[in-house]
Amino acid sequence: MTARGRRWMAGGSVLALTATGIAAWVAPLAADPVGPKDCTGILPPLPAIDSRATPAITVAEPRWSQRGGTVNDASCLSRTAVAGVVRPRSEADVATALAYARAHRLPVSAAGVKHSMGGQAFRAGGIVLDMRGLAAIRLDEAARTVTVGGGATWHAIQQAVHPRFAVKAMQSTDIFSVGGSISVNAHGMDHRAGAVMGSLRSVRVMLADGRIVTASRDENADLFRHVVGGYGLFGVIVSAVLDVVPNDVYRSERRLIDYRAFPATFAQIAADPAVGLSYVHLSTAPATLLQEALVYAYRRFPEDQALARAPLSEVASTKVRRLTVNLAKKNDMFKSLKWWSEKHIEHRIETCTVTRAQAQGSGEACLVARNDPMHDSVAYLFNDLPGETDILHEYFVPRDRIVPFIDGMRAIFRTQDANVVNASIRAVGVEDNALSYAPAPAFSVVLYLNQPTTADGTARMRRLTSDLIDLTAAQGGRFFLPYQLHYTPAQLERSYPEIGAFFAAKRGWDPDGLFSNTWYARYAPAFAKQPAAIRPSITSGAPSA
Repeated sequence: MTARGRRWMAGGSVLALTATGIAAWVAPLAADPVGPKDCTGILPPLPAIDSRATPAITVAEPRWSQRGGTVNDASCLSRTAVAGVVRPRSEADVATALAYARAHRLPVSAAGVKHSMGGQAFRAGGIVLDMRGLAAIRLDEAARTVTVGGGATWHAIQQAVHPRFAVKAMQSTDIFSVGGSISVNAHGMDHRAGAVMGSLRSVRVMLADGRIVTASRDENADLFRHVVGGYGLFGVIVSAVLDVVPNDVYRSERRLIDYRAFPATFAQIAADPAVGLSYVHLSTAPATLLQEALVYAYRRFPEDQALARAPLSEVASTKVRRLTVNLAKKNDMFKSLKWWSEKHIEHRIETCTVTRAQAQGSGEACLVARNDPMHDSVAYLFNDLPGETDILHEYFVPRDRIVPFIDGMRAIFRTQDANVVNASIRAVGVEDNALSYAPAPAFSVVLYLNQPTTADGTARMRRLTSDLIDLTAAQGGRFFLPYQLHYTPAQLERSYPEIGAFFAAKRGWDPDGLFSNTWYARYAPAFAKQPAAIRPSITSGAPSA
């Protein structure tokens, strides 16, 4: 072989080795996870549970799906030892579990898919009710309602009501359970519908004594205001009745703006009754961090409504999407590439469930049914990458303070070198539940952040969270409570002055403290001096089946 041939062979070998190395590095970034991620436990220590080995009365043992062991949540940082997990299949199963817990003085937490990130779905040493077994769905087309079990997911509900109807208000992705969404009063893309509370006709709740009561704006209204956004502390949501709306066809729109133009842009959207859904993505590219914004809107045209709605399908290209997200965590170049791709490529390959060709005079508009933008189980956000995890934050800011809030947030991110993977804005109206994150109309800023699963990573996230909470409070806003517990009781009270009254009401409805979770056990003792509220009279209470 000639020297030139040997050089070509050597060069080819180097290229092959390089390609192999790149492929080996990329493969885990795109790979499907084998199961839920379980990193470690960083939740604050809690006082021991005062339980008795031998109960005063003999009660039936629940059917455990897990006895002892640990549970975790979507943060993967909340590994917690529990007495066990019960997955009820009926209301009678729930009652049996509560009776057993009362007899053994064990706290009870209701859980769905456990996407809260601070132990809101479990308590150390307690019983976890995995509510996903109560998932029945019944559509009433005449009443335009759907009755669902507390463990039903929005994904399943959308499948049940499509193609004629759509959920009026739900979270922006479909993986969550209805009971979980009610317990945090979640909101989504519909800036007119408000949060889940606005489309909730009623809930059936099992109280600590085993009675089931119906709560609504007109019946047991005080209980209703506390169960919605009550973090499972007032009772177990066994079922709910929700409004549904026509599954309108929308033309999707997008435009790139300077973030300072967002308030005026949203005012235009809010004034247009044809716009049914809207949200905003902020740049996470270092050069334009939180300065550029992509505004997405979905507009209804009467002439499109006769078009056929395709069956709901899952989001495509999961591995490519997962690779893009995971690369963006690695360095600034990939963050810039991700934002460039969203600006210039993603809309060109958008799936149009009602095709572009069917649009009458819509040109290149992409037509979709209302259910489609929210029918996303975000499988691409889950991974098995070791040594890191993804954390959600959410802040509610008065609408006239959104620009200075973004400026302050940008300064914090740059000072602390925060690994921001995604940032978005949605609009919320006034929410009139007892522990409201929006006592006035607000913009919701949702952050998706990456952190190492180390002591240093946790310390840095704690500092970042505390600084963002203080920034929000300085702008007259509030922070969302389903996430990590990196805040002090003083910060909690500053954002939620009514928190003492909320905990007092909880003690009024549940004087023996049957219902609990890590969040409650962590913060309630700081507000224990306020006397328990007098429990209002209950109408239509009945023993559980």
